[in-house]
Amino acid sequence: MRNFGNRPRMSLGAGAGWIVILALFFIPLATNRYVQYSINLTLVYMVLALGLNLLFGYTGQFAFANAAFFGIGAYACSLLTVRLGIPFWFSLPLGGIAAMFIGCIISVPALRLARFYLAIMTMALGEAIQWVLIHWDRVTFGPSGFQIPPPSIGGLLLSSDRSVYYVNLLVTLFIFWMARNILGSRIGRAFVAIRDSEVAAQCMAIPLTRYKILAYAISSFYAGIAGGLYAITVGYLTPENFGIIQVTLHFCMVMVGGLGSMIGSVAGALVLTSLPEILRDYQAYQEIIYGFILLFILIFMPRGISGALKRFRWFREEIEKLTL
Repeated sequence: MRNFGNRPRMSLGAGAGWIVILALFFIPLATNRYVQYSINLTLVYMVLALGLNLLFGYTGQFAFANAAFFGIGAYACSLLTVRLGIPFWFSLPLGGIAAMFIGCIISVPALRLARFYLAIMTMALGEAIQWVLIHWDRVTFGPSGFQIPPPSIGGLLLSSDRSVYYVNLLVTLFIFWMARNILGSRIGRAFVAIRDSEVAAQCMAIPLTRYKILAYAISSFYAGIAGGLYAITVGYLTPENFGIIQVTLHFCMVMVGGLGSMIGSVAGALVLTSLPEILRDYQAYQEIIYGFILLFILIFMPRGISGALKRFRWFREEIEKLTL
């Protein structure tokens, strides 16, 4: 008689995860154009928040140049398509690589700075990148911006918000899977060791410089990929899209979602892109309500949404797998 008692079972969290992923593919069937656009934008910011959390939450580097890398990826991807006619599917990773290359260059002098000086320097970098986007008009079209052609696959034009959604969704799922593998590897453990104590990490023979540069590279690449997705989502780029407001938004996403948590990155992006849409009927009080909600989360949930979810027994085990 066969023994069925020892047969491995799929965990509740894993089963629910697959159900959520399958459900995501049917979202466009139940949304209108406006809601679909908001969901597309949410996926973009999920990729962005994941990259920033790798650097800020997992490695402990106070860098605020994420909006600059976001803009570099968006402009590089779009200009390669508009100026040179390179297909989107090839220009998207090239945009990520361009942002990663700049991130590696910036990381070298940044490694010599303390946390708060690093934050100021990287914030200044973001402003410098925006200045270049405005004044290098022969390449970037200047402050007026330019139109982004919709991507195509094998001659099939993806011109609707629903078709762009599937592009964003597939890239986001791949990025999430890649981030999870990175954090579960020796690289991820080294990032966390550096965040917790650089002295202890050195005693464990972890090369700090190498792993810090790697953290910058990965985070910049994620921001660049998010920039390329942002370009096809909004359909029009201007330098104003990548200013100080974006820096604040990215930082809030990671803090509200939870530092050092992949689930927190997703939750933070979801909350901070949904709130303005939920409160759009209260334009006169939108900023006040928005501010109170953020303060409530930061005061009563100091570890962010992911930390609050750990209190629920059903979520705890799966959240802890994605939190270091």
